[in-house]
Amino acid sequence: MPADAPTILATSGGLRHGRRTEVEFGPLVLHAIELSGATGRPRLCHIGTAGGDQRSFQASLSAAGDAQGIAVSHLSLFYMPSTDDMTALLLEQDVVWVGGGSVANLLALWRLHGLDQSLRQAWRAGVVLAGVSAGSVCWHIGGTTDSFGPDLRPVTNGLAFLPYSNGVHYDSEAQRRPLYQRLVADGTGLLYRGTQMTEALSEVKGKGTYRVTRDGDRAREERIEPRVLPRAD
Repeated sequence: MPADAPTILATSGGLRHGRRTEVEFGPLVLHAIELSGATGRPRLCHIGTAGGDQRSFQASLSAAGDAQGIAVSHLSLFYMPSTDDMTALLLEQDVVWVGGGSVANLLALWRLHGLDQSLRQAWRAGVVLAGVSAGSVCWHIGGTTDSFGPDLRPVTNGLAFLPYSNGVHYDSEAQRRPLYQRLVADGTGLLYRGTQMTEALSEVKGKGTYRVTRDGDRAREERIEPRVLPRAD
């Protein structure tokens, strides 16, 4: 059953250390599945382009899915696409989860292979799109990234499904906050239904999300207290 509206859950979390597996899906991923309206065994497709499609990490996610009753598949682009029909694969899913890494490389390869258009079709069809870090920035116009080196730089060629920027790791990495505010002045998890942000979510108590808007030639920051998702322990 698809979501009742195009839905994106853009996060800085989603995975945690597993009890019997190396990693397990955390409350944000489980909430994405809930949003999809999945019945029976949920279907989640992981896209790890930003991290180079690491087979060992794919195996860890597959093991997590087996332990948690989630059917996990993987769409890889290295060394060649893992399927002849990316659109058909994505339309079969309840959730698409995009991993972290280099958002600049992710965007270039997705466009080269036409995966950006397949994802747009899936989003419009009600497949919930979600992800962490690079997999969070990608849905927006852009954000901040270390894709080009240790000093953060802006990325401005995101997919723009959402007509906003996204400052992932905003309050947890020293360079992120000042650069993001400067970029806004110059020109955890966020839930979007259609293109409207409807809710802020967190897996950890005490964490916050922030709305940064332009106020003349300055950036105005507003903290938004998120709803803390329950752990599935």
